Amino acid sequence: MSIFSLVMGIAFVSTSFAFKIQYVILGIIVLALLSIYGALFFTDLNYDFQWFGKYTGSIENDFSGTSFWVVFAVFFPAVTGVMAGANMSGDLTSPRKSIPKGTISAVLLTTLIYISLIFVAALIATPKELVSNYNLFIDKALFGPIVLAGLLGATLSSALGSFIGAPRILLALAEKEILPKSKKLARLSKKGEPVNAMLITAVIVFIGITLRDLNTIAPILTMFFMTTYAMVNIVVLVEQSLNLPSYRPTLKVPLIIPALGAFGSIAIMFVINVIVALTSLIFIVIFYFYLVNLKLKSEVGDSRSGLFTALAEWATKKSSNLSPQKEVRSWRPDLLIPMTMPKDIRSSYKLIHSIIHPNGSIKILSLFHELPEEQKNTELFLKNASQKYKESGISMSYAFVENRELNTTINISMQSLNAAFFKPNIIFVSIDTGLVNLNFYDTLIADVKKNNFGMIIYIPFSTASLALEKNINLWITKIPNNWKQTFDIGNNDLATLLSLLICKNWKGEIDVFIVDDAQYLKFSNTDMEDLKAMIRFPNKTNISVMNGPLLENVKNYKNADVNIFSVESSMDTASMIHIVNESRISAIFCVDSTLENVLV
Repeated sequence: MSIFSLVMGIAFVSTSFAFKIQYVILGIIVLALLSIYGALFFTDLNYDFQWFGKYTGSIENDFSGTSFWVVFAVFFPAVTGVMAGANMSGDLTSPRKSIPKGTISAVLLTTLIYISLIFVAALIATPKELVSNYNLFIDKALFGPIVLAGLLGATLSSALGSFIGAPRILLALAEKEILPKSKKLARLSKKGEPVNAMLITAVIVFIGITLRDLNTIAPILTMFFMTTYAMVNIVVLVEQSLNLPSYRPTLKVPLIIPALGAFGSIAIMFVINVIVALTSLIFIVIFYFYLVNLKLKSEVGDSRSGLFTALAEWATKKSSNLSPQKEVRSWRPDLLIPMTMPKDIRSSYKLIHSIIHPNGSIKILSLFHELPEEQKNTELFLKNASQKYKESGISMSYAFVENRELNTTINISMQSLNAAFFKPNIIFVSIDTGLVNLNFYDTLIADVKKNNFGMIIYIPFSTASLALEKNINLWITKIPNNWKQTFDIGNNDLATLLSLLICKNWKGEIDVFIVDDAQYLKFSNTDMEDLKAMIRFPNKTNISVMNGPLLENVKNYKNADVNIFSVESSMDTASMIHIVNESRISAIFCVDSTLENVLV
């Protein structure tokens, strides 16, 4: 306890004072090593030593033997002092230069000293003496007391280094607000010392001392260090594998080194103790998700974004090689929404969410003539909308596009986006029937078809909007007679897919009406069952065949919350609005591209 109090007292005085003490201790250790090496010249040497032998154990276990990995676990914490520089990175003048040089120098020097001491011990004593006499170096040295002083100094140095470094690690975590009560932990004294973090460290050290069994504590410490080393190697491996220009280490190492380091660290953990290793890995996973939930923002970013970008690029290349054109099987709703005012999005928020949740995406084109004063308000609205969609796990992005002529701007945007692999596939517009420019929407439909985009036209009826969001009427028209053979239901794919997506998000029901206005379509009960099975409609879906004009049939079924139609070649915007007004139900009109097929 007296040593513990001494170390804590030195650490609390100041870091600079602790470093000065370290210089004194270093001098004593150097003299102790010289005294041990000097024994080679004044002792009868034992040249008959074994290169490979069996460790018979120690006095504590009655020489019953101990495995190599238990010895490793106990010995390993003695070589972790090389990380002291990294622990003190916040107090270094130039950590970028000092840490690599200091760490590598420490590793090389300590490796040389440890290995040489092994040979010295083997030369100045027999195996029996090595096992039974813990004071061998003191007894055989030129001057035993200086070796004892060096042993105590090395212990004190390690304790002091840990007592100075550990609180600063806590301080760094607290400054990032990772730990509970971070503000209190990050508090500094007038001398700039992390007092509260040092107190927490003192409590942890005191608990370890009360266990009174270093051979029990050492393997646990080894697990912590191995976990740290594994994570450091994994980060280096990820960063180096991504080959990003931002990763320009001043110290370059071959890729195989961090790979072996990560694998070796994790493998040794399991060799030492499987249960503790599994517990450690589970704890790491839990802590990772804890950090993710904190939504921490790094000023310089983190490697995850680069990793996922690299994975996306790799997947894009593989997908492009397999299929240069996107396949209908991989279709999902990726909306491109032209917006002139925030109300264009605000009024359709719930419908958009019902269409794209959970795996779709939104790209918004905010169109402007000149940079208006209101642009800041628009950008604030888009940021809030983006955050709201992201909270639902939906990807949303936006861009401001200068608009000279609305149709031309959207047409050029579609043409430009066709060059991208991850591009929108559906134009979404909402029509305010009180302020409608019919020519704009008719021209837009033609442009959409020309650029092979799908299109969704939402026309709410008055203030009714989408009512209870439960019942969906899907109107299928112009279905070919040979649809089973060709796997083609005409220009009805997007409308059908949309009804399925909305039904799933509404937890609603679909009524399907196949309209045969010319009375040429022969659709039997078997055909309806086949259509239901091939499209994979929900079990409660009802399918009916209706004769006569579309509008007359729609007016007879007013029990829906939304009608979904396909846009026929003869249908213009005026006729769509007329259908909505006559049915008195909000409607969605869909234009197919070649990228959808509901039968696959």
